Amino acid sequence: MAYERLKVAKGPAASVRLCRPEVRNALDARAFQELADCFRELSADRSVRVVVLSAEGKDFCAGADIAWMKEAGLLQGEAARKDASLVAAMCHSVAECRAPVVARVHGGVYGGGLGLVASCDIVLAEAGSRMCFSECRLGVVPAVISPFVLPKIGPSFALRYYLTSEPFGMDEASRMGLVHEVLPEAELDKRVDAVAAGILRNGPGAVAEAKALIRKLASPELETELSLCLDTLVRVRSTAEAQEGLKAFLEKRPAAWAKG
Repeated sequence: MAYERLKVAKGPAASVRLCRPEVRNALDARAFQELADCFRELSADRSVRVVVLSAEGKDFCAGADIAWMKEAGLLQGEAARKDASLVAAMCHSVAECRAPVVARVHGGVYGGGLGLVASCDIVLAEAGSRMCFSECRLGVVPAVISPFVLPKIGPSFALRYYLTSEPFGMDEASRMGLVHEVLPEAELDKRVDAVAAGILRNGPGAVAEAKALIRKLASPELETELSLCLDTLVRVRSTAEAQEGLKAFLEKRPAAWAKG
């Protein structure tokens, strides 16, 4: 399969790289679809035993493309739900990939990009990286990513960072369980390779079974949760508040309701 938003290399240690550095790897409808398709394909390939997810450019992922979100907020009914489900499909395909997924994180990670990170099994991050659940600042909600984020960070940290949209560094990301290891940039690739090599030394069937078991136990009501979150996202992003927040971002000005 040919991809426009990704660079993919197959093998026992497969590689998936976000490749839109000119927009800080922001995720639009095509990127969501390509990621979902790619990880389903890799999951079905029994020769793939670990997947390393990385990104080109300055930032790992700036989150959902704002112009796409604004347009999506104008959709109605089933069209709106189908469009919102693209985010869920991306996160679900990464989380349910038969092979473990190791994220190599650098630079900034915002909004929906954190859903992508949270869907990975092992996250190794550059020490200087910054993260932010930025949705509420735009008048929308980190809804669909929550079934993947909350098992990692819990409701306490979600309340702390969803409601303030405050950026945080890797020490805090590690403390809340979103990142497993924080390393200097010069050591990151070597450590990613070592983790992938460690997985390749294990029984592939046992690894796949262990991952599937943990995922099921961590979120046994995932489908119900996703349905609730899709409904929430569709409802909120069509509001006047959300449309104003997204428009203000694109116009590089404060939203009308922003104070201070």
